[in-house]
Amino acid sequence: MRRTQSPEVFRHAVRGFAVYRNATLDPTLRELGQCRAGFARGSQFVFSQHCKQMRSLGVPEEKIAAVPHWQISDSYSPLERAVLAYTDALVYDGGRVPDEVFEVLRGALSDQEILELTYITTLYDMYATICRALRLEYDDRPELIDEVRLPEGVEARDLSEDLSRA
Repeated sequence: MRRTQSPEVFRHAVRGFAVYRNATLDPTLRELGQCRAGFARGSQFVFSQHCKQMRSLGVPEEKIAAVPHWQISDSYSPLERAVLAYTDALVYDGGRVPDEVFEVLRGALSDQEILELTYITTLYDMYATICRALRLEYDDRPELIDEVRLPEGVEARDLSEDLSRA
C-alpha cells in the first residue's frame, strides 16, 4: 500500500495525547488497558509498544506475558482483572460492559478515572485498527488465518448427507 501522510491528521492525533498531562488514572492501569486493546484488536505494533511501556513502569514480566491469556492467569489483582475485562468489553463488545465488571471499577476508581480509562483504551483500540487497516510498521503482515485448501483431486461435498445415514 502506498503510504500517505496528512499533517492535519497527525496534529489531531498528537493533540489526543494531551489527555496524559493531567490524568489521575494509575499509569499501570492505563497501560494494561492499552496493551490489551492492542492485543485484542490484533495490532502487533500497539501491543508491542505498550508491553515496552509497561516494562518502563516496572510491571513484572509475568503480568506482561499473561496479557494475551489474562482470563486464566493468577497474576492480576481484582482491579487489574476488571480493567482487562473492561477492555475486552470495549474492544470485543462495542462497550457493552457486564454490571459485575463495572461494579469492581466503580468500587476502586473515581468517575474521572473510569472516563480516562475508557477514553484512552478506546483511543488505542482506534490506533490499533488504523495500524492494521493501513498495514503500518509491524502490522504490515499477512492475515494469520487463511483457508486450508483441499488436496488436489479431492472434491467438497455436503457432509450432512453422510451424517444422516449414520
